[in-house]
Amino acid sequence: MQTLKAVLLARRSIPALRFLPSSRNLSIETTAAREDDLQNQVLVEGKASARAAILNRPSVLNALTTTMALRLKKLYESWEDNSDIGFVMMKGSGRAFCAGGDVVNLYRLLNEGKVEDCKDFFRNLYMFIYILGTYLKPHVAILDGITMGGGAGVSVPGTFRIATDRTIFATPETLIGFHPDAGASFYLSHLTGHLGEKLNGVDMLAVGLATHFSMSARLDWIDERLAKLVTDDPSVIDSSLAQYGDVVYPDKKSIVHRLEMIDNCFGRETVEEIIDALESEAARSNQEWCISALKKLKEASPLSLKVSLRSIREGRYQTLDECLIREYRMSLHGILKHVSNDFCEGVHAKLVDNTLTPKMVCTMQWDPPSLDRASEDMVDYYFSPLDEFEPELKLPTQLREAFI
Repeated sequence: MQTLKAVLLARRSIPALRFLPSSRNLSIETTAAREDDLQNQVLVEGKASARAAILNRPSVLNALTTTMALRLKKLYESWEDNSDIGFVMMKGSGRAFCAGGDVVNLYRLLNEGKVEDCKDFFRNLYMFIYILGTYLKPHVAILDGITMGGGAGVSVPGTFRIATDRTIFATPETLIGFHPDAGASFYLSHLTGHLGEKLNGVDMLAVGLATHFSMSARLDWIDERLAKLVTDDPSVIDSSLAQYGDVVYPDKKSIVHRLEMIDNCFGRETVEEIIDALESEAARSNQEWCISALKKLKEASPLSLKVSLRSIREGRYQTLDECLIREYRMSLHGILKHVSNDFCEGVHAKLVDNTLTPKMVCTMQWDPPSLDRASEDMVDYYFSPLDEFEPELKLPTQLREAFI
């Protein structure tokens, strides 16, 4: 089978320019170059019986954009309908698989008043995640490097996830005044216990977020062998990944050795009770993980902590589509600033204003500034239906029933 070239997105129509011919030509060339750059945000590799989507924004850790979500959706739908393709893979360029959504771009769009563009991002990203979670063909995601937020969203719902010695998994959204989204309330709530801290590749495998493990240095070798597979049978792919992968065991610092303590602390009903339990455990054991968890909780947006806890707890009793629809409501309520501007403030402090010192970031004022000021009414608002002029997220549940 010949190598599949990158599928080109439809070019936007360019209004005729009424200036000198040289200016017109320059504008067209500039626009064409910009469109080529957009198309290159997701590259495609062709294999014997597979296709691979490569997230290709290495300078920003492959952060996701609306263009990428739309392109992934188009590619995956066409590959699903192609009987010559047995399975699909996803990889990242550079030192990351995917650091999540491009929140800096969302921040800039909001400041420019382009709220509809932000809504398009969430709508199209969540739509693709639902397609991945209901995909009819085996899916292999290679999580080599940073895998955060939406990066987990575009990989965890698939069939197989290969973690490596370079993998770093995290859901740090509360630190920027947001909530774990992109399906996080579904997959986090279905893990054993109450996990939510940063994980390495071995720990991802141990808790079930990854299905296989490989040393990063061996990935090219594994990729070569997967490229030769001609199959659409998940069991064949599973056996191949097990054969080509590495057998690893959690070390003494692994999260698996403190699951009982984590459950004891994070299994509480409220954020306040969780912090009290962590403070008691830190005073008793003085363990590093406990002190670190407390520090991050106290740096995070109080309102986001309460919203996130409720979201993950509700996710235990919901299907993937129900979680995505609810998260879409929460995301729109979060960016519309009707209750709080924490998202924009958090992104600005953490990611945009590089002149802030760590101390300044840690002491920045959230709105509301403390847990006792984050009322139940504020939290309820994030879970309320969108208003009559704002359509809810529509997923093709009649055509694609979630089976995970």
